[in-house]
Amino acid sequence: MVDRLVQGPATVSELAAPLAMSLPGVMQHLAVLEASGLVVSEKTGRSRTCRIERKVLTQAEQWIAERRALWERRLDRLGEFLEEAKDA
Repeated sequence: MVDRLVQGPATVSELAAPLAMSLPGVMQHLAVLEASGLVVSEKTGRSRTCRIERKVLTQAEQWIAERRALWERRLDRLGEFLEEAKDA
């Protein structure tokens, strides 16, 4: 869903079409994304259109990148420790 919304706004039906899940399941996923602030939706007539909140997506990307860097450093240290232990 996030991949699709990065391309541009989409209706709930458009988001649900390629997915192997029920419409209520799609709505639950969207509710979680909206609660996180990552997705915003608005109802016009009978259809609900969703769009990505780019600022929040950028913040999430930064957070993930920071976590990845932290874990890479930790794994590098673990690798060094194991290499030293192997040599000892």
